[in-house]
Amino acid sequence: MAQYFTKKSMKRYLWDLFIIFLGSTMVSFAVKYIFDPAGLITGGVSGLAIVIRFLTQHYGPVTIPLWLSNLLLNVPVFLFAWKVDGFKRIVRTGVGFLIMTVELAVFPDYTLIPDNLLLTSVYGGILFGVGTGLLLLARATTGGTDMLGNSLQHFFRHIPVGTIIEILDGSIVVVGAFVFNIEHTLYAIISVYVMGKLIDKVVDRGKKAKIALIISKESDAIAGDIMMNLDRGVTSLDGKGVYSGQGRTVLVCVCTKKDIPEMKDIVKEHDKKAFFIVGNVSEAMGEGFVEHWS
Repeated sequence: MAQYFTKKSMKRYLWDLFIIFLGSTMVSFAVKYIFDPAGLITGGVSGLAIVIRFLTQHYGPVTIPLWLSNLLLNVPVFLFAWKVDGFKRIVRTGVGFLIMTVELAVFPDYTLIPDNLLLTSVYGGILFGVGTGLLLLARATTGGTDMLGNSLQHFFRHIPVGTIIEILDGSIVVVGAFVFNIEHTLYAIISVYVMGKLIDKVVDRGKKAKIALIISKESDAIAGDIMMNLDRGVTSLDGKGVYSGQGRTVLVCVCTKKDIPEMKDIVKEHDKKAFFIVGNVSEAMGEGFVEHWS
């Protein structure tokens, strides 16, 4: 048994490493080939690295490349996080950070989408968002403001960590507005929006669901049809009307969005006076949904 769990754990660890590599590569690709050539600053250490590269290229004696800024800016962040959160909490993020730093150094310079800020903002946001979502699935990031925000929250417990990260990223976007121009900043906001949507899609894939509550005198017939025609499990709860004092059976069924129309037809067919409630479920874990918990 111990050997089985050892092999299983190793397989999962190697899979997570692959996901971290894939996610980091997508983020590196977005920064190197989409955001940097267009001068779009979407926040984070990578955004600050783009600002530094631009300023040193145009006003400094030497150009500081993206990989070097990413490395130098992240080192104090990692040391701070190590002191506050401990080594185990930063290992996976350290792997993602190192992969991204190396890729920014070895990837050749190239402009993927020239002279089209709209395409740059949309497709850069897609690539960066999916990459970040994959990293989060593997319980990692590429460091930067995400890690710094988590660590700072230990000292500002009255402020949500998401708010701290938004403040840090927002400050970098403001810097980018001064370095480039307001047009680039507005397009960067589009990227931030696309990123957020894609991160949510990747992280919450397969977890969102609907929950239906059905109160009817024909609960047995309705439950039988749902199980047979929709192949969904149904739970029966004993309820009682407070006003009438009469006992009622309450059916509970967690299902997908596409199941709802057919479920409505089933309920309507058996009892047009049934009480039917549909709500949203943020996560559904188990058989029929996400069966392998992360």
